[in-house]
Amino acid sequence: MREVRQMVPRMRERAFEHDRDASFPKADFTELREAGLLGIMVPGRLKGLGATFREYVDVAYHLGRGNGATGLIFNMHAGVTGALATAPDELAEELGAADYPARRDEILTGAVNGSLYAVAMSERGVGSRLSKMTSRYTRVDGGFHLTADKAFVSGAGYADAYLVAARNTENPDTVSQFLVPATDGVTVDPTWDTMGMRATGSHDVHFDVTLPPAALVGGVEGITMLAAQIAPHWMVASYAAVYIGVARAAIESAAEQANQRNLAALPSVRTRLGRADAAVSAALSTLRHAASLVDAGDPDASTWVWRAKLLAGDAAADTTASMMEVAGASAIRSGNPLERLFRDARCGALQPATSDVCADWLGVAALGGDPYATSEPRW
Repeated sequence: MREVRQMVPRMRERAFEHDRDASFPKADFTELREAGLLGIMVPGRLKGLGATFREYVDVAYHLGRGNGATGLIFNMHAGVTGALATAPDELAEELGAADYPARRDEILTGAVNGSLYAVAMSERGVGSRLSKMTSRYTRVDGGFHLTADKAFVSGAGYADAYLVAARNTENPDTVSQFLVPATDGVTVDPTWDTMGMRATGSHDVHFDVTLPPAALVGGVEGITMLAAQIAPHWMVASYAAVYIGVARAAIESAAEQANQRNLAALPSVRTRLGRADAAVSAALSTLRHAASLVDAGDPDASTWVWRAKLLAGDAAADTTASMMEVAGASAIRSGNPLERLFRDARCGALQPATSDVCADWLGVAALGGDPYATSEPRW
């Protein structure tokens, strides 16, 4: 944790250039590799850091304070390794995936050795809704052939391998995931030119590849939807940590600018900072509580996970907007950290699960229903 905190000032110094150019934050990831943090979720038996989810969200929070784009790319990598590291072996045995443990350890060891993994889930016009996905794979001699056109692939062009979700051509109800190495047949289309989180390099990526059986994550087809229910924290709460970090960075920047301009005597400045501090601290406390419940296997963890993501999206948007007013008109100038943080924070409510999806999940639960059993799929 100390190493991550020490990285924050250096990440902030580099963030403007990466945002302006929509360039991949290479130096940030060089530091993360050197600190062994690409293996943060890998168990100690494989020479990883063996972090709990509670420990992870604090790391992601501080990365968000430094550069939200770096935090999101790192989060996708940690989502792959974290989900693999914590999935129970018993589940694989029940599903008949005898080769799963060996393949899992191979992927996790790659992360310890510095491999960066990206997630290729979303598609244009579909988003992250697995129920609407058009990517396809077919069984062929010696493995699978996969064709997919993916969007919002953070770290595209710099990842060593991509976690790709696709639908079985012969049985469209079966959705599976494959770990596809960055090799021939994987083409990055540089389409990422956005308002916020510009440095994530979330370009479109096209896949037309033949894969060996070992590329099928879990060793069994059709477990992707199941995984979304078993480990919702990697699809929901892990994003929250980054955006709460972005919100905290906005408070820190606004306070620094207010002091520089001798605005601390203004009650409006103090009250805005105070309300922002309370909102962001509440969101972070909710997230940390959710993470602790995840680690403990508490049945209430899912509800708190969805609460954390909803609060994070709201806190990030509201806080950065308010901090812009603390700093005044200078905050809208390119180069002012608040201008970038405001744009980055606006992405939080749109990041899966979106704020509306989170609120709907919680609303169904509040009405006494089963949030996982709605007639219309959310994803």
